[in-house]
Amino acid sequence: MKVLVLAAGRSKRMKPVEDKNFLKFLGKPLIQWQLESLKKNGLDDVIVVGGAHNLERLERASREIFPDVTVVEQKDLDMGMCGAVLAARDVCVGPVLIFSSNDVVDDEALKLIVEAADGNEEGYILGKKVTEYFPGGYLKIDDGLIKGIVEKPEPGEEPSDMVNLVVHYHRDYARLMQYLENARSGKDDVYEVALSDMIRDGVKMKAVEYSGFWQPIKYPWHVKPVFDHYFKMSEKGISDSASIADSAVVKGDVIVEDDVKIFEGAVVNGPVYLGKGCIVANNALVRDSHLGRGCVIGYSTEVARSFLSNDVWTHSNYVGDSVIGNNVSFGAGTVTGNLRLDEKNVCIDCDGDKVDSGLNKFGLVTGDNVRVGVNTSFMPGVKVGSGSFIGAGIVVAKNIYEKSFVRGKWDLKISDNRASVDPKGRDEIKNKLNNG
Repeated sequence: MKVLVLAAGRSKRMKPVEDKNFLKFLGKPLIQWQLESLKKNGLDDVIVVGGAHNLERLERASREIFPDVTVVEQKDLDMGMCGAVLAARDVCVGPVLIFSSNDVVDDEALKLIVEAADGNEEGYILGKKVTEYFPGGYLKIDDGLIKGIVEKPEPGEEPSDMVNLVVHYHRDYARLMQYLENARSGKDDVYEVALSDMIRDGVKMKAVEYSGFWQPIKYPWHVKPVFDHYFKMSEKGISDSASIADSAVVKGDVIVEDDVKIFEGAVVNGPVYLGKGCIVANNALVRDSHLGRGCVIGYSTEVARSFLSNDVWTHSNYVGDSVIGNNVSFGAGTVTGNLRLDEKNVCIDCDGDKVDSGLNKFGLVTGDNVRVGVNTSFMPGVKVGSGSFIGAGIVVAKNIYEKSFVRGKWDLKISDNRASVDPKGRDEIKNKLNNG
């Protein structure tokens, strides 16, 4: 069967992360993790759908896994999933598996759908069993057959306990294409409407129950669970070329790549990934975090439960529960707040909409090429756009758009000093201390 990998999204909800397909987990971009999963399950006849904004990068990354991959462009990105599937009309025939590049599942999910494809039904959709409400599409099921997809029902009104995952098998791509071309909707659900029309006309589609790992990457706080998943899958160990001081402490599961240096007094408490050439300086603490290639964790810095991309520099900082882009530098004393005073869930401003992260701890999100001055504080859930410079000694409590220069305003007051200090008094104190 053909596999149609949908990767044309503009990652609007992930901003200031530019394109989630190229987030590097353990040194490898997400799109390659996804393609390797397909390859392991014998799915190697692959078509990748991208947009003008990422087509060339997708092609380069995809060819490292599948040299003969076909890459096509979705011209109208506003058509969403429907437009992505239709973009392959000139190269796709027969049975097709539709797979989202941004929905991370384990290998068992692909095995289940491949096995199901040997059945007699005309289509199969992977359904994830959930115990808590998820704001997405739910499968309406009757006697194992899908009767429709209900998009974002109100909590308590879900038609089943199975969420629609974008792992769909269609026995006849040409028929699917006809329904997509004829479907009409005023919302971004034309694909789902087309499926409902097919079912109404007698096309039988069956739900394939799945209970394993699933994490859609829609918002920045979804990055950490995906890192945790890939870390668990990967072989742990310390490179022979890594240099670890005798007084440093490395414990728990870790992956330490080539040429990493961990200095005296530092603590690395797994699960931790340290990319090639990382430096963890004296008395620094790194725990439950991902550090990309070339990161420098400076003296007395703590990095906790965070995802750092490549070339992030810190010095005497606290970085907690944050997602940091490439080539970002923090001045000494800068901290990321990650906990509200009322300890309620952190809400993030996404294009004017307040979105509940579902987490009571969440810190800073940055794009690439950001510089931060000394002694600056970021409030929980703040986002800083790429190419921005943030000045020293200020509190940043709202989102910063890309290529901003942010500085505070304060008055420095200078007057005559009327007090004096007697050095003899200090000597007396020292003598008392020395004499017990």
